[in-house]
Amino acid sequence: MLQGVLSRAPATDAAAAAAMKAKRAAASPGEEEEGDGRSARGKRQQLLALGPATALASAAAAEEGPETRGLRLLSLLLRCAEAVAMDQLTEARELLPEIAELASPFGSSPERVAAYFGDALCARVLSSYLGAYSPLALRPLAAAQSRRVAVAFQAYNALSPLVKFSHFTANQAILQALDGEDCLHVIDLDIMQGLQWPGLFHILASRPRKPRSLRITGLGASLDVLEATGRRLADFAASLGLPFEFHPIEGKIGHVADVAALFGSRQHQQQREDETTVVHWMHHCLYDVTGSDVSTVRLLRSLRPKLITIVEQDLGHSGDFLGRFVEALHYYSALFDALGDGAGAAEAERHAVERQLLGAEIRNIVAVGGPKRTGEVRVERWGDELRRAGFRPVSLHGSPATQARLLLGMYPWKGYTLVEEDACLKLGWKDLSLLTASAWEPADDAAASAPTTTTS
Repeated sequence: MLQGVLSRAPATDAAAAAAMKAKRAAASPGEEEEGDGRSARGKRQQLLALGPATALASAAAAEEGPETRGLRLLSLLLRCAEAVAMDQLTEARELLPEIAELASPFGSSPERVAAYFGDALCARVLSSYLGAYSPLALRPLAAAQSRRVAVAFQAYNALSPLVKFSHFTANQAILQALDGEDCLHVIDLDIMQGLQWPGLFHILASRPRKPRSLRITGLGASLDVLEATGRRLADFAASLGLPFEFHPIEGKIGHVADVAALFGSRQHQQQREDETTVVHWMHHCLYDVTGSDVSTVRLLRSLRPKLITIVEQDLGHSGDFLGRFVEALHYYSALFDALGDGAGAAEAERHAVERQLLGAEIRNIVAVGGPKRTGEVRVERWGDELRRAGFRPVSLHGSPATQARLLLGMYPWKGYTLVEEDACLKLGWKDLSLLTASAWEPADDAAASAPTTTTS
């Protein structure tokens, strides 16, 4: 496993930490992403002199086992990324065939993760030759692609606790906020297939007093997908005897001009005062969810929901290319290792997850730059931004943390960790944090200030 290779290479964790620290220190508004050759060469010395390069040099002549093969792949990926950062495209191009020869999307964990990073580097080299660094696509997903992504998310939900952790934790926080409320309006900023909400429906239906009204406003890229999701949720709610309405919005939250659009018809807008509104937001790197972050913050300030639940990847997307590459390589190596340990015989499902979800995210981070680099002013830390917008964190200690621990106990393999930190819950794989779940409520005693953002 590449994560194991990283841990066995001399001072790899220290190197990664140094690289990420250097990345954050170097990142500033208006900084050229690639930098000059001297800057990139200095980053390579930081990354590789302390990291696996020394071990790779001494192991080159040794008999090649799984670990040595992983080290070779790691060395090739870093050398190629460095060449891209230094704009040495010929050298980067010459390394790609060797990466492709050693890597495989059907092989071991290091081979699989290297295959997708190699593919992303290939796309980045091509775009560098063309001189065109396209932003992350803001266009809606094609219908066929949406279906493939939906199937992959369902497989991910079955293979890994990461999706369930996101759903369970947010649902428990919402239920705590709804204590005593019987008219609920959920605004899901990227509802996709709506996999989260049947669990919430079950709990609401089991209460002595069922809600008088339950509405979900779901935002997404395709109206057809949204309507299909709404029908499934309506059928499920009806089977539980819950009153339910679904309001689809095709588009991104940052493109919604008026908060009233989130409440549908005039009748629903009039009912707004009787409803308890909560907002849910699960971040990912498949595509840009918000559109305009500045408009999103402004809309949330106007909406003033009783609760906002957010699940974020513990992965940065801004800063220089080489630092971003190393951070992403470390992060996705952990995800691939976790799937490799837990997928077992479910090879087809695991491949769908890695190809349709993780591989697509890697490509957006490496080949395109990720959702923080769409050319617009972006929010880097949403917690800080929500504080400035007049919200304060709600502790997830108690039922959300308990449910998350019970969830992890349902899985037969070890390696996942759960940490409570600064009112948040962090789910990790071994020593690396993968997801952070947090909840936010309006701070009545806080004066909301105008949203401020930084460019990346």
